[in-house]
Amino acid sequence: MGPAIRRPLAELFAGCGLPDEPWVLHFHCYLLRDAAGRLTLVDTGIGGDDSPAAVWAPVPGRLAGELAAVGVTPAEIGTVVLTHLHGDHASGAVAGGRPAFDNARYVLQQAELDAAAGPMLDDVVSTIKDQLHVVEGDADVAPGVRVHLAPGHTPGHQIVRAGDVAMTGDLVLHPVQLDDPGLPYLYDDDQEAAARTRAQTLAALRGQGAILATAHFGEPFLRLTPTGATPVSGR
Repeated sequence: MGPAIRRPLAELFAGCGLPDEPWVLHFHCYLLRDAAGRLTLVDTGIGGDDSPAAVWAPVPGRLAGELAAVGVTPAEIGTVVLTHLHGDHASGAVAGGRPAFDNARYVLQQAELDAAAGPMLDDVVSTIKDQLHVVEGDADVAPGVRVHLAPGHTPGHQIVRAGDVAMTGDLVLHPVQLDDPGLPYLYDDDQEAAARTRAQTLAALRGQGAILATAHFGEPFLRLTPTGATPVSGR
């Protein structure tokens, strides 16, 4: 569980009609293992005490401990997909001034790389530059793992598909946006583009009965249905 954001929800999601109460953020990363045992990590969380996310998020993150709990070392991970270069999704890509995953390709959209600036460029991108695998648009990045460009939240925001699961990054920030994808989020780089991408992508995923693996919901896994979404346990 992460911090409670005290800014009014009605300000963060204009037109949402939600009560004025704290919004508790959760930070989810996803580890995928294929039939051959190859490992892909989707997002790397908030990172260590000195990460770019430290100014607002509860560092250090727990990714290293969570990987150890399932018997995985950083060196075993072959692919790391960064949905976008925000501190709560990509700061854990580095540790101690070095890539946190020595043997991994770090997958990033060209549009995201082009827009990189500030600490995320200086502290993260510059550190993993020799391991970057840059794609443009939709691409297969590991066996059974495909990325899809989903811009708006950031210029090169991407989601990740593996079978019926869609790891959505910040395509959707709050459950209220499942009911109304047109609701903007204050910190989307381009609110109109984000709303358009969100509506189109959720409609397609809903038609497939896909499972959402979200970044910030309290309940990380939700199966989309024609009329809503239901929690999925045991993933």
